[in-house]
Amino acid sequence: MFVNTLSGRFLLLAVIFVMLAEVLIFAPSVARFREEYLLARLERAQIASLALLASDGSIAGELAGELLENAGVYNVVLRRDEVRELVLSSPLPAPIDATYDLRTVSALGLIRDALNEMAQREPRIIRVIGDPVRRGGLLIEITLDTADLHREIWEYGLRILLLSLAISGFTALLLFLAIRYFVVAPMRRVIGSMAAYADAPQDSTRIITPQSSIRELRDAEEALRRMQSDLTGLLRQKDRLAQLGGSVARISHDLRNMLTTASMLADRMESSDDPSVKRAAPKLVGSLSRAINLCESTLAFGKAEEPPPRLTRLQLAPLVEDVIDSEKLALAEGVDISFLADIPPTLYLRADGEQLYRVLHNLVRNARQALEASRQPGEIEVSATDSTRDGKAGVCIRVGDTGPGLPPRAREHLFEAFQGGVRKGGVGLGLAIAAELVRGHGGMLELTRSDESGTEFRIWMPAAD
Repeated sequence: MFVNTLSGRFLLLAVIFVMLAEVLIFAPSVARFREEYLLARLERAQIASLALLASDGSIAGELAGELLENAGVYNVVLRRDEVRELVLSSPLPAPIDATYDLRTVSALGLIRDALNEMAQREPRIIRVIGDPVRRGGLLIEITLDTADLHREIWEYGLRILLLSLAISGFTALLLFLAIRYFVVAPMRRVIGSMAAYADAPQDSTRIITPQSSIRELRDAEEALRRMQSDLTGLLRQKDRLAQLGGSVARISHDLRNMLTTASMLADRMESSDDPSVKRAAPKLVGSLSRAINLCESTLAFGKAEEPPPRLTRLQLAPLVEDVIDSEKLALAEGVDISFLADIPPTLYLRADGEQLYRVLHNLVRNARQALEASRQPGEIEVSATDSTRDGKAGVCIRVGDTGPGLPPRAREHLFEAFQGGVRKGGVGLGLAIAAELVRGHGGMLELTRSDESGTEFRIWMPAAD
């Protein structure tokens, strides 16, 4: 419906407000009309009485009645030299209903009397008192019938009403056209731009170009342009990440098949008679198994989902020792890095062993690579203690090193995928996956310290039942 549109409602409001303004003008206008009507009757009556006085009473009978008829009154009383004199008179058809003194009445009184006159249904006989014009005496008083006054004041009121309607209609039309041109048309252009952009949000040519000269609409167009530009950039990045995720998934799929074959060959190595081979075979099998699990997890991450953890009652100390042994084997020659594990043997927690291994391995490996890159001696420590968080019992695991610390840029997006990479050649997936795995356990991974003295991460995990 037209009323439900912005321009339609504005047109309706414009008509209402203009009519309200006209109503405020209407009451003083009819009051002024009534006052002028009565003053004109007083002036006519004064002229008639002066004509009679000038004739020294020779005017009488029909001529006096004609003077009263022309003046539109029944009686004329003129006070001159403190003497009140009935100059002209005729029989009254009815008693006097009200008396109005125009000498002392206020503006509000005039409005009240005018509206009261319009509300009367029957003609009345009224007395009107005023000042004579041109110093023709001290006071003049007349009586008259309100029939003509009632008719003329209504005619005048209707003319004012029709004029008000015409003015309000014309004003509302101008405002309507102005609103449609200056407000509605630019808004429709913005809406059209939004609809066109929604059809193809990746097309940068459909981003709105601010054109409005109205400051508020210009600000809205500028904000919309920034939002569309940011959204287009995010969609493009999402497409690139989706393509990258697909490529990683395919690579992980093929790599998983190759690692499975290598795992089968490593199983055969356990039957070798060489003692060194027998010692290394279990470590090799474990590493290959974890690599296969990592590929499967990467496939799951490429599908934007991580498999839920298989929670069991897990002893933490052996798992940490396994992580440290793996990193010791990967340690570069000539690098002086020591590993320290301070894990109580009686400490248990509820966790998925493979996922927790991935988390700890990622943190320890990052620490080792940071120390290797600095080419300075250092230490990596993994410790754990019982802890309580929000009233829940749990285990707090700390992984710290004495390395150079993380740069400020890396700390801003540390746990965001493809954003928090620090090592040259890294893509920033490790910590993002680790944080997601910890959250899946109902825990939290956070950076507690990173400066020139080293870096420390803290993992809080629920304790075992």
